[in-house]
Amino acid sequence: MNQSQNASFQAGQAKGQTQEKTNQMMDKASDAMQSAKESCQEAGQQMKAKAQGAADAVKDSVGMNK
Repeated sequence: MNQSQNASFQAGQAKGQTQEKTNQMMDKASDAMQSAKESCQEAGQQMKAKAQGAADAVKDSVGMNK
């Protein structure tokens, strides 16, 4: 292999490694975003349940929940 072919081969390898690292980072970012989305959805459901419980408690206290 001559010097030009070797340099081209090494450049191709470096490009492939960079692409793989980029893909791994993108996968990690995607996983983090999905986790954050699920956490927000769970927090929203908890807030909704607490609000409903508070509304029911008020209705019970004023006699509207019959």
